[in-house]
Amino acid sequence: MGNREDLLAGARRCLEEKGWGRTTVRDIATASGVSMAAIGYHFGSREALLNAALIEAMDEWGHQVGAALSALDDAGQQPADRFAAMWAQLIASINEHRTLWLANLEALVQAEHSPELREQLVAGQREGRRGMAAQLTGVPEEEITEGEVRAVGSVNLALLLGVMAQWLNDPEAAPSAADVVEGLRTITTRFGLVR
Repeated sequence: MGNREDLLAGARRCLEEKGWGRTTVRDIATASGVSMAAIGYHFGSREALLNAALIEAMDEWGHQVGAALSALDDAGQQPADRFAAMWAQLIASINEHRTLWLANLEALVQAEHSPELREQLVAGQREGRRGMAAQLTGVPEEEITEGEVRAVGSVNLALLLGVMAQWLNDPEAAPSAADVVEGLRTITTRFGLVR
């Protein structure tokens, strides 16, 4: 690997071990085996490097989850069972990549002060909403309507962020995949939302 790739790998390790706010330039340089000056040369700043490392990690995670969810597809499976299987996979991923999710939450706060980071996070959220909507509706991403993306993808992303926060803070009381399905069933029935 070259210095740029070494820096990205080192920054990613630091994000996973120390989080966004506690990672210093020295930490990244030590983890990557590259000089501190190389950060400025290749990325301009610590923040830009951490942004790039986080986006790379989230892209990789998104592809892993997408592949795992695609593997769950079973044409004969009931929609509720498919939904529960998807949530079981998402929750497993939250637990497996806990530090990445924590770094992502830190990045959301940092995005308030970094237009570049905000732009990257927004692009990732848009892609995530579209992918989730396609997964849940069974419609290919390129054919899904914007209405489905906003209604299905946005709501599922909101659920994901809430479930993630609960699993990160209080895993003993966090909802299981079955709880998510039953909770949605109860809400839609109780408020007459089923057509």
